[in-house]
Amino acid sequence: MARTIISTNTKWERTFGYSRAVRAGDRVFVAGTTAVDESGAVTGEGDPYAQTSAVLNKIAAALAQAGASMRDVVRTRMYVTDMAHSEAVGRAHGEFFSEIRPAATMVQVVKLIDPRLLVEIEVDAVVV
Repeated sequence: MARTIISTNTKWERTFGYSRAVRAGDRVFVAGTTAVDESGAVTGEGDPYAQTSAVLNKIAAALAQAGASMRDVVRTRMYVTDMAHSEAVGRAHGEFFSEIRPAATMVQVVKLIDPRLLVEIEVDAVVV
């Protein structure tokens, strides 16, 4: 089975030893993704909806690099720092996945790597 690594070449990938996404055969696994842009700035600071939209756009780009699309997503995992943001996060998620409707999980976590980050999302996709 062929294995393809998708990298965004951030310092964190090399330091922590991970990839933005990995494609193995017909499956694509996208690592936990946050609303941090290429320069390291937080996108949508204080706005869970804006952060979720930014995250899902980053995920879509990683999937495209792996030869997949959001239509191939079968599972999402959303980690939020405050469940009070669930409606905003869910609304943005729904805008991307209303027709696809992957299996989804949302859990509250104590914190993410940067206190300005409100949501982190990972996805699994199967390319058919």
